[in-house]
Amino acid sequence: MYSRHDQAWLSGAGWAAVLDGAPPAHTPALEQWRRHDWPLIVTRRTPDAAPGAVCLGLAPPPEAGRKLRIALQVDEQSLARVENALTLRAAAGAAPARWAAPLATLLADAGSITLRAYGSLALQAVTSLTYLTESSDLDLLFTPASLHELDAGMELLQAHAHRLPLDGEIVFPGGAAVAWTEWRDAAAAGAGARVLVKDAGSVRLATRASLRELLA
Repeated sequence: MYSRHDQAWLSGAGWAAVLDGAPPAHTPALEQWRRHDWPLIVTRRTPDAAPGAVCLGLAPPPEAGRKLRIALQVDEQSLARVENALTLRAAAGAAPARWAAPLATLLADAGSITLRAYGSLALQAVTSLTYLTESSDLDLLFTPASLHELDAGMELLQAHAHRLPLDGEIVFPGGAAVAWTEWRDAAAAGAGARVLVKDAGSVRLATRASLRELLA
């Protein structure tokens, strides 16, 4: 079972299948990714996905303010390998200079908590292409293994949000993901407050209490 934001590399046959019949507007980006063997990103499964298909996305850097988003479906056999999203520590070298000091402090304070990067920073780190702008957010994935780690991670993110434009998701067991800012904002409403949950195949509402139970 693959998770949203995982990195997926295609085999040679997989690229051949993707490029066969690809719209002309998508071909240059697809060829660039194939040539450099850059990963695609696992996305939420769409309702029209064929049985056994894996849904992937490719997002080239914005060009003249326009963002091209390429959605793909491939057979699992087309995947050469799949890895978790890049760790923040591995991606940090691609961050702009204005983030360097606060990022170093965040990583030092994180201790045993693993933060992973996705979105613009991760894509820039993997490809060396220019994705980040002055208005970019820092998209992070936080996957707590216990209630203690969940609470500690939330304290960490809140403590550093005033120095970095932090965004991203908390990922609970089973892949249920909640925007960490929504989780924070719903905390004042109590355990019965509902939050928007995204997982590999759906978007739904769930209570904070039901998600905390997954870590109990």
